[in-house]
Amino acid sequence: MLARSRLFAPLFVALTGSAWIALWIWDAGPYARFLHHASWTELPLVGPICREVPGASLTIAALLHSVAWLLMIAAMMLPTAFPLFDTFRRMTVAHSNRRTLMALLIVGYATMWALFGVLAHGFDAALHLVADQSASLLANGWLIGAAIVALAGLYQFSSLKHRCLDKCRSPLMFITEHWRGRSARRESFALGISHGAFCIGCCWALMLLMFAVGTGSVGWMLALGAIMSAEKNFSWGRSIGKPLGIALLVWSAWIVLQHARIA
Repeated sequence: MLARSRLFAPLFVALTGSAWIALWIWDAGPYARFLHHASWTELPLVGPICREVPGASLTIAALLHSVAWLLMIAAMMLPTAFPLFDTFRRMTVAHSNRRTLMALLIVGYATMWALFGVLAHGFDAALHLVADQSASLLANGWLIGAAIVALAGLYQFSSLKHRCLDKCRSPLMFITEHWRGRSARRESFALGISHGAFCIGCCWALMLLMFAVGTGSVGWMLALGAIMSAEKNFSWGRSIGKPLGIALLVWSAWIVLQHARIA
C-alpha cells in the first residue's frame, strides 16, 4: 500500500510531462497548424476529405481542436489540481474501488474544462466570423486582443476570482464539503465537476489570453500554467494576483498606444 502511495506523484508527473512532450512535438512538427486556427482545406491529406465530404471540415476541426484542447488541459491544469487529487487519494485509500473513484474525479474535472473549451472556441470562431465580415474590424483586430488582455487584468482584482481561489486553495475542506462517500462513484464524479467549475472561475480569463496571443504556443502555455499553479498552490501565490493584473492592464494600454501612434 505504501509503495502504491509513493507511486502516485511520479505517475502524475509522468502524465503531465507526457502531455507537455506531446504538445511540444505537435507544435514543432509539420502539423503544428492543428493547434492553431487553420484552414482545413489547405492541410495535406485532410484537405481533400474536407473538400469532398460534406461537413467533414467541421467534424475534423472539432475533433482535432478537442484533442489539442484536452492535451493543453492535461499539461496546464492538472498540475494546478494536484493537491486535490492527492488529498482525495489519501482519503479513499481504504476503498476497494479507489482507482475507479480517482478516475471519475479526474474525468469530472476534465469534463468541465472540455465544456469551457467548447464555449471558448465557439466564442473565438464567432469573433473571427464577425471580423471577416467587417473590413474595419479586420483592419483593427488588435482591439480585440487588447480588450481580452485588459479583461484578464481586471479579473485579477475581482471578488469572484478570489472566492474561487479560496476554494481551490483548501482541497481538504473542499472534499469534505462535496464528498460523503455514500454514493461514492456519483459523488466522485460530481466532486470533479464542482472543482473544475471553481478552477474555471479562477482561471478562465487567463486561459482566454491563449486566444489573444496564439492558441497552441507551448511557451505561452508554460508561462500561464506556471502562473495559475503558483496562484493556487503556493503560499506566495496570493501576492502575485494584483501585480499580474497591473502588468496585464499596462500591456493592454501599451498595445493601444502602439497602434494609436502608428495611426
